[in-house]
Amino acid sequence: MTVPDSNWQHQFIEANHIRLHYVTQGEGDLVLLLHGFPEFWYSWRYQIPALARHFKVVVPDLRGYNDSEKPTSGYDLDTLSADIRSLIDRLGYDRAHVVGHDWGGAIAWRLAQKFPSSLDRLALLSAPHPQRFAKDLLSNLDQLRRSWYVLAFQVPNLPEWLIQSNMRAFVQNMLQEQAVRKGVFTQDLVQKYQTALQKPGAIAAAMSYYRQLFLSGHWMRDWMRSPDPISVPTLVLWGDEDSILSPKLMDGIEQWISAPFKFKLIPHCGHWIQQEVPQTVNRELLEFLRSPAWA
Repeated sequence: MTVPDSNWQHQFIEANHIRLHYVTQGEGDLVLLLHGFPEFWYSWRYQIPALARHFKVVVPDLRGYNDSEKPTSGYDLDTLSADIRSLIDRLGYDRAHVVGHDWGGAIAWRLAQKFPSSLDRLALLSAPHPQRFAKDLLSNLDQLRRSWYVLAFQVPNLPEWLIQSNMRAFVQNMLQEQAVRKGVFTQDLVQKYQTALQKPGAIAAAMSYYRQLFLSGHWMRDWMRSPDPISVPTLVLWGDEDSILSPKLMDGIEQWISAPFKFKLIPHCGHWIQQEVPQTVNRELLEFLRSPAWA
């Protein structure tokens, strides 16, 4: 697919006491698209115009990324989900459909737990439930092997220096080498992600997401207690060859969801699902978000 010539609008908004940049297109019910690491709003370039034919689509740069504000704190999931809850409110809506990939998915899971009345439907792309991920990271050797970088990022300052010193190689390896459909990540696209990550404070902010997993003590809380059930209709899409996050992270997840739920493996697809198979993702999202059967 080629990126269409569209009427994307770039806006800034104050939400949860920080300034967020977002891209928007379309009118109607609100759909939020939340990106992961090491991305920014542009990872949803194929979904924005497709969904905007039926919805008002808003795609923020998450706290600390690209053109959004980069405070020194607030990178725990509770604060990040509060950012999105505030964003919904500041946009003038009571509720939204929320779609999240990777870290954006982790935020979406927590949003659905903490603020269920703010969501209509929840869609996750290659994004495990945070509490399930915390457990598997500490007890599953396969997932620990896949997520070695999570532990490496805990070292103060060194990851920032290494990434900054080898920026292009790092971005290319994270995106192209972890994809099954490698041709998606052209040199021009790698450059776009590199430019976003090189903005002052962006690397440190991205590392803070990972460090909060342990520094806040939330990982122990998530390990010990049973999760609050998800009470909104939920769709999960996962690349069956995801080398970063195993699809086995979804085994038994339906017991944590007290609403209509669907899990679908996408064949011959890696971690960057909405970019590797955009037509499939667009079709699944439109069916999920528009079908009365999910109400």
